[in-house]
Amino acid sequence: MPIVDFPDLKATLVRDGRLLALDVGTKTIGVATSDLLRTLATPLLVLRRGKLAADLASLAELTRKHEAKALVLGLPLNMDGSEGPRCQSVRQFAANIAAHAPTALAALPIVLQDERLSTAAVTRGMIEDYDMSRAKRAERVDAAAAAWILESALARLR
Repeated sequence: MPIVDFPDLKATLVRDGRLLALDVGTKTIGVATSDLLRTLATPLLVLRRGKLAADLASLAELTRKHEAKALVLGLPLNMDGSEGPRCQSVRQFAANIAAHAPTALAALPIVLQDERLSTAAVTRGMIEDYDMSRAKRAERVDAAAAAWILESALARLR
């Protein structure tokens, strides 16, 4: 399914059902999920990037397992709101989902959510609130950033 905007997503979503958020990086993909009522976002896991087919198969399995109704991809806009190479990479990943993913994943609507400063905000919180070591932060920051992205998207849907 193509990329949709928030009003279109809101109009097409069934009342209950989880959303899955992805923080797509060059080496990892952070994944978060919402609850059925779409009020909470929870970090799920971090996938190590590999070949596209393997990445899409893993994501298809996660969407099936969590019965996701839509995908939220973090769009790493520049601070001035312009799009750079990282945005192009995320848009290409979304296009790859639509073109090459297993049917269950490719059929889901995809919405792009501004993710400026998500990793910085999550990292700062991990340091200040949890006094987490650098190694533990590295393991969890991408999934936590995906949850931050999802929380922003859930707020927009409300």
